[in-house]
Amino acid sequence: MEKLKDHDALVKYRKSLESKRRPDMIRVLICTTGCRALGAEEVYKAFKLEVEKQSLKDKLEIVDTGCQGLCARAPVLTIEPMGIFYGRATETDVPEIISRTILKGEIIERLCYTDAGKRTPYIRDIPFYGKQKKIVLRNCGNIDPKRINDYILRDGYAALSKVLTTIKPDDVINEVKNSGLRGRGGAGFPTGNKWEFVKKAVGDVKYIVCNGDEGDPGAFMDRAVLEGDPHSVIEGMLIGAYAIGSSKGIVYVRAEYPIAVEHLKIAIEQAKLLGLLGNNILGSDFSFDLGIKMGAGAFVCGEETALIASIEGKRGMPRPRPPFPATSGLWGKPTNINNVETFANVPIIILKGSAFYKAIGTETSKGTKIFALAGNVKNTGLVEVPMGTTLREIVFDIGGGIPGRKKFKAAQMGGPSGGCVPAQHLDLPIDYETVKEVGAIMGSGGLIVMDDSTSMVDIARYFMEFCQDESCGKCVPCRVGTKRMLDILTRITKGQGKKDDIGLLKELAEVTKTASLCGLGQTAANPVLSTIRYYLNEYEELINKKDAPSLPQESQTTQT
Repeated sequence: MEKLKDHDALVKYRKSLESKRRPDMIRVLICTTGCRALGAEEVYKAFKLEVEKQSLKDKLEIVDTGCQGLCARAPVLTIEPMGIFYGRATETDVPEIISRTILKGEIIERLCYTDAGKRTPYIRDIPFYGKQKKIVLRNCGNIDPKRINDYILRDGYAALSKVLTTIKPDDVINEVKNSGLRGRGGAGFPTGNKWEFVKKAVGDVKYIVCNGDEGDPGAFMDRAVLEGDPHSVIEGMLIGAYAIGSSKGIVYVRAEYPIAVEHLKIAIEQAKLLGLLGNNILGSDFSFDLGIKMGAGAFVCGEETALIASIEGKRGMPRPRPPFPATSGLWGKPTNINNVETFANVPIIILKGSAFYKAIGTETSKGTKIFALAGNVKNTGLVEVPMGTTLREIVFDIGGGIPGRKKFKAAQMGGPSGGCVPAQHLDLPIDYETVKEVGAIMGSGGLIVMDDSTSMVDIARYFMEFCQDESCGKCVPCRVGTKRMLDILTRITKGQGKKDDIGLLKELAEVTKTASLCGLGQTAANPVLSTIRYYLNEYEELINKKDAPSLPQESQTTQT
């Protein structure tokens, strides 16, 4: 690879790639990231061997991709340009797929998406994909994330080039502000405002950090983006760095995401070889270097100041604010921190304009949101929908509803820091304000569905156990409050509850929420408060029933 010297060189390079494309080539896209655990790599290798064996290199291209969304059918593959979707494929199915589907155009029914006895071979007809709008996930499942050329062919780094040649830093910030993009890490703070604070902060060195420390049980949104489209995050960070005046960036990602780390390393190296990272990018005065910091997997490091401490080599513990990271962050320098999904939105906003992005979503929550749909729902997987989509649409239209003859009971939104949304709120639009009104938070996008066999008291106990275990212990309200609430919840689930336990839980929850130092403690009580609010009868029944049976534990929240 030769370094691209300027905007024209990037355009010329993209055109040269386009000229080599074979429109008659059939492409088999195989998810080899999340699907890897169920044999996707073996399927991929079987396809490569069969192509070699049958001398099909001129007709068939096998592409290993990131997540294609419908995790419940893993391993999944898509055959283009026909748009055929096959799920739960094995390496023994490969010869038949090639001989019947690819060479003869026949459908293998047993591999098709099936619901209520109806088999659907084409991805366009599968309900799971019908109501989605993919902006952040636009490339996931469509490209090989280890090939920068695949990204460039889909307008990759065009937004960066546009910024460096035609838009001033202040105008980039204004465009992001006008788009209405809010931080997708949980708090929903306006991204453009955050960038502006760092831009105006005094400092000779400024840092930009990508928070990839995704720790919610059942959540895998950021992991999927880093695995399936790392360049979109890198490009978003480059644009942000240009806007705020930063020349150094760090992607903080947990070491428990080895595929994400591997793909990030490859992407950074390839971007450097093309001159898209480093000195004088695309012939401009803008220089930017990017590194990776692997975290040990502490949930509290999702909080900005704890994350900063971890990068600096200290124990990941939050500190009081102010000063905020925007003025005194990493090594005391002005620092901007956004999460993976936030950065991946930025190139599209720059390319298509803030008006395009602003037209999607609700009055106060613009754009789309990714959810990791898990739990007691038929179609578990990765979902991207416009803000304002109802919970009913996600669970029933996209998720396919509840398996068996069970009924929807609740959805845990926002992970351990979120709350349980009951059936009575199925038709409320999901945006930052509405979700907060019903006692939950948007969070990073974890969405765990529960059926009517679920004990909501035990759900509260499970999430409190997680929060108590992940608390750094620095402040007394969180350290002691979560432990005391866990003790009470555990006692209630064992049938040993006392009549004043509910009042004591509410009091402890409010104190922990009000007095804790960071977001972990401030939101840890949400599952308790939301379950008491909507399922008080379950608490009362367990307290009044001293011989309560043992209840299901962690299995209630594991992904199908």
